[in-house]
Amino acid sequence: MTHNQAAIHTQLKQQHLVIIPPPPARYTLTEWSLNNRYRDRCCLDQQKLADSILAECSRVKDEVEEKTRLNKKDTDHKIEERKLDIEFNTGEIKKQRKEVCLEIDNLKTYMERIKDCLDALERNGKVVCQKCLILREGRIGIDLCYDDVERELKKELDVIEGTQKMLKKTLEQANEQVRRLKSTIYFMDRDLEDKGNVAKIDYQNSILKETSLNLSLYHGFTPLNRGTVTNEEWEEYTNNNIEKAAKEINSARQLRAYTDIIIKQAISDLWDQYNAVNSAFKRRIDEIKEAKTKMEVQHSEIVRQGNEITRTITELEKSLQEKEGFMALAHTRLGNRAQRPGVELCKDSVEIALVYEVAELRSNLAAMQRMLAEAHASLRYLLKTQIQLEEDLNVKTNSLKIDEVDCMSLRESMDYHAF
Repeated sequence: MTHNQAAIHTQLKQQHLVIIPPPPARYTLTEWSLNNRYRDRCCLDQQKLADSILAECSRVKDEVEEKTRLNKKDTDHKIEERKLDIEFNTGEIKKQRKEVCLEIDNLKTYMERIKDCLDALERNGKVVCQKCLILREGRIGIDLCYDDVERELKKELDVIEGTQKMLKKTLEQANEQVRRLKSTIYFMDRDLEDKGNVAKIDYQNSILKETSLNLSLYHGFTPLNRGTVTNEEWEEYTNNNIEKAAKEINSARQLRAYTDIIIKQAISDLWDQYNAVNSAFKRRIDEIKEAKTKMEVQHSEIVRQGNEITRTITELEKSLQEKEGFMALAHTRLGNRAQRPGVELCKDSVEIALVYEVAELRSNLAAMQRMLAEAHASLRYLLKTQIQLEEDLNVKTNSLKIDEVDCMSLRESMDYHAF
C-alpha cells in the first residue's frame, strides 16, 4: 500500500458513514392516469368549495355590513331620541326651577312684610301702649283707679303681643318653607348638572363616526355596560323632583295666602282695639271734664258762700259789739235805780222793763254768740271743702293732661297699615 492510499484510508475512517438511498419506485401508466384523475377531481372539489366559501363570505360580509349599518343607524336614532328626552326633561326642570325661584322671591317679600309689621308693632304700637300705661300711673289721688281705659290699654297690649307671637310663628314657617324650596333647587341643580354632562357625552357620541380619530377598543374583562338604573327609574327620578318642587310651590302659595289673611286679620283686630281704647279715653275724658266742671261750679259756690259767711261773721261781731253798749246801758240804769231810797226802791214798770231788757239782751247775745260760733265752724268747713275741691280740681287737671294731652297725642302717632 502506497503512502497516498494509506492517507485516504485514514481519512475515510475519520468521516461519518454516508447512507445511499434506494432508487425511487417505479409506477405503472395506469397508476399515473389514476393519480392524474384523482388530482383533477380534488382540484374541482376544492374549487367548488372555494366558490361556495367565497359566496358565503360575500353574503356574510354584506349581511354584517347591513346589520352594522342598521345597528349604527338605530343607535344614532336612539341617541337623538335620548338627547330629545334629556332636552325635554331639562326644559321641564328649568321651568319648574324658575317657578321655585320666583316663589322664593315672593316668600322673601312676604317675610319682609312680616318683619316690617313686627318692627312697627314693637316700635310703634307696643311702645305707645306701654308709655300710655306708664303715664297713667302718674295720676294722683282718687283718679288713680282701674278704669275702662286701663282695662282697654292692657287688652290692646295683649292683642299686640298675641299678634307678634302669631307673626313670629308665621315667619318661622316661611323660613322653613324657603329652606325646603332651596332644597328642591339643590336637587334640581344636581339633576340639571348630571343631564348637562350626559347631553355633552351623547352629543360627542352623536358626532363620532367609524372613521373618526382617537377611537379605541376596550380590552378589559369588566362589562362596559355599567348602568344599573332603568329608564323608568330615570324618568321617575326627574318626575319626583318636579312633583316635589310643585308641592313645595303649592305649599308656599298657601302659606302666602295664609300670611295675607293673618296680616289682614291682625290689622283689623289692632284697629278695632285701637278704636276701643280711643273710645274709652274719650268717655273717660268726658267724665273727668264733667266732674271737673261740677267741681268748678261747686268751688265757685263755696267761695261765694265763704265770702257771704265772712261778711255775716263781720256783721255779727259788729252787732255783738253794739249790743254790749245796750247791755252796759241797761246795767248802768239798773245800778243807778238800785240806789233809790226807802220805799222808792220798788219794782215799778221801769224796773220791770230794765230787767226784761237785760234778760232779752243776754238771751239775744247768747243766740248771736251761738250763731257766730256756727258761722265760724261753717266757714272752717267751707274753707276745708274749698281746699279739698281745689285739690280735686288739681287731680282732675292732672288726669286730663295725662289722658287728653299726653296719651292721646302719643296715640295719634300709632298707625296700622297693610304691610
